[in-house]
Amino acid sequence: MDAQGRGRAENIDPADQWVLNPHTGDYELRLTPSAGQSAVPSPRRAAPRGDGPRRGSPQGGGRGRRDVPPQRRRREAPAAQEQASGRRRSRPKKKSKAKKIMLWTAGGMAMVVLVGAGVGYWYWEHLNGNITSQDVVGAKNGFAKDEAINVLVMGTDKRTGKGNEGYGDKGSVGHADTNVLLHVSKDRTNATALSIPRDLVVDVPDCQVKQKDGTLKTIKGTPNSRFNTSLGQSDRDAGCVMKTVKAVTGITVDHFMMADFNAVKTLSSAVGGVSVCVGKDVNDPDSHLKLSAGTHNLQGEQALAFLRTRHSFGNQGDLDRIKVQQQFLGSLARKMSSSDTITNPRKLTSLAEAATKALTVDKGIGSLSSLKDLALEIRKVPPKNLSFTTVPVIDNPAEPTPVTVVVNPTAGPPVFNAIKNDVSLTATKKKQKEKQDAKLKGPKSAASAVRVNIYNGSGRTGAAQETLTELQNTEGVLKSSQMGNKPNQAKTSLEYAPDQASQARRLADIMGLPASALKEGKSEKNDQGLPAMTLILGGDFKGAGTPVDGASAKAPEVDKTTADKAVCAK
Repeated sequence: MDAQGRGRAENIDPADQWVLNPHTGDYELRLTPSAGQSAVPSPRRAAPRGDGPRRGSPQGGGRGRRDVPPQRRRREAPAAQEQASGRRRSRPKKKSKAKKIMLWTAGGMAMVVLVGAGVGYWYWEHLNGNITSQDVVGAKNGFAKDEAINVLVMGTDKRTGKGNEGYGDKGSVGHADTNVLLHVSKDRTNATALSIPRDLVVDVPDCQVKQKDGTLKTIKGTPNSRFNTSLGQSDRDAGCVMKTVKAVTGITVDHFMMADFNAVKTLSSAVGGVSVCVGKDVNDPDSHLKLSAGTHNLQGEQALAFLRTRHSFGNQGDLDRIKVQQQFLGSLARKMSSSDTITNPRKLTSLAEAATKALTVDKGIGSLSSLKDLALEIRKVPPKNLSFTTVPVIDNPAEPTPVTVVVNPTAGPPVFNAIKNDVSLTATKKKQKEKQDAKLKGPKSAASAVRVNIYNGSGRTGAAQETLTELQNTEGVLKSSQMGNKPNQAKTSLEYAPDQASQARRLADIMGLPASALKEGKSEKNDQGLPAMTLILGGDFKGAGTPVDGASAKAPEVDKTTADKAVCAK
């Protein structure tokens, strides 16, 4: 066996068998004796150097020395130099036990991270699979983080699910029993939760429902019907409820979330119970709720019974039950945003499971990612700025003995107008509003001095020309020009240069523009090459001579509560 083969047999690198002979200056092969093998004699001193071939060289045919390939020489040069200087080459030290433990620990941690990432992905997909979504007409595809959001939260009276068969009306198709329109402000400083009574008499409009094959089915509307029939009745879906809300309030609904009886039970249990207060002893035979006066922590069946109870509170009608529901929702909001919940992995996991299983949502928010983003946007609103109120109503005048209600024609529109124009029902933006309203205060130019370019961004054909005619023929704004169309925008805007502020105030006064429509910026040129303001008519434009929505929008005086305060049901 040759030297290289012998080296491999004893787990020795063949390069380690070639060493420098200090006497000759050449590399020579030295083999370590193995069992049953005699040692190789030490190399003999080489002959004096000369011009001819030396003994042991390939040219001389000797066997006492072999040349090491260049790569071996380069590799072994440091070791050879150490031996030449009298130092022995030391073997690499073995890793200490402590270092081995550290390496194993680091590897273990890396494995945990990898496994955790896999489990995290699996659990994310698991939660995603829990979500039930419906494709309804009218829902938006997602939402913008820099715009106000309107979400209709519905509770149905459908008795599906374990333990719900014993409740009354077990054959219900699932009407819109509880309805809350949640408006989250554009700047996320405040939100309004507007309850819509189920017994509110409205004109339910025609609506379209998407069939399984993708086709649309039109369902005829029904005049003078209870609001709760906008869902379930005649196969109406959540999109029909959204359209009914728009017909009644003028507020466009972006998305919906729908929950059944099981949702109340699972969500209340997931957060460890919801704290409620009753001002008197309650023993309701219909809902089976039994509570002593004072504060209680309710979950599961008890939480559902609390929400279903109406014969033990107030005048035993649906309006007083709404107040109880608002109390419960405010308490639930406080519990979900508390540090006890958001820092507790067990509660968060239970809440995620319960929420994804319990809710049915539109496809625009029908993914875990979208729901997470929406929840984060809503969570930005402090509980003290989340207002609960109810659509202002009066007894139905068409009924000799009223059992239903209708929208209060005086008090209702200001509430709807405030929500449409993103006006808070709390005092959170008082200083900002005062600063904004200051734009309308000050000297106003004569109408004949106002120069303005008019654009149509309302989506309404002829709006710019209609406005031009009104301003020139009726209001004396002769230096106005119709400039064509702009991309559609929701709100009317008026941009002006600082030295045009008095003109802006005059035009705002003429057209009934709110302070929020005015924006100090820069001017542009009109047909005569003179500086002019820029007026873009938006979706809130109702016609020339009609004040733009929001001109009178202010926080109306309404009966309301906020989510930061606990209220006792009586």
